[in-house]
Amino acid sequence: MAQATLSISSKNYSSWSLRGWLLTRFSGLAFREVVVSPDDVNARRELLLLAPSILVPCLQHDGIKVWDTLAIAEYLNEIKPKSGLLPATRAARAHCRAVCGEMHSGFASLRSALPMNLKGDFPGFKVWSKARDDIERITAIWHECLKQYGGPWLFGKKRCMADAMYAPVATRFRTYHVQLDAQCKAYADLILATPEMQEWITAARLESDDIEELDMEF
Repeated sequence: MAQATLSISSKNYSSWSLRGWLLTRFSGLAFREVVVSPDDVNARRELLLLAPSILVPCLQHDGIKVWDTLAIAEYLNEIKPKSGLLPATRAARAHCRAVCGEMHSGFASLRSALPMNLKGDFPGFKVWSKARDDIERITAIWHECLKQYGGPWLFGKKRCMADAMYAPVATRFRTYHVQLDAQCKAYADLILATPEMQEWITAARLESDDIEELDMEF
């Protein structure tokens, strides 16, 4: 069987690529990265939130092509059911899918006002009201999950789909110095300290291609 491949875009800027990459790493599926240049027209449109659909990341495995991060997550859960991408109980799985769906389709103000930029550092950044509303909803989700399932991950003692989906948010909070309460800060720090995130961040900082539109201070 041919090795799986995962097409991704910029590690510095692409939150969707990070989600797909983390999901695949968390699943334990061996794969080879295929990096799409930020100069690619379609990749650039996706990074700048101008694309009608997100086609990167894209997983190819066993003759099957899967794009869209939630579809990748569900596919990986099917082929690696013991990986823990989804929680053990039906109720927890439903809850996990709901908060992942909310991340997938919502928080447009946060995405546009605080774009992912792992090489960036913006102390004193002004977070406007609509993005602040998104931040408040995200931290409410974190609080609810950590309380209900006991932490340290959103759905208990093992990281899962939800942690991969919210990982780019943790990078945004650090880049833009978003003030968090102690519980949310501890959770964000936990995500960022994982070996997988440290590997991704190191690679992102070595990227030579910068996108001016995403490096500006708003």
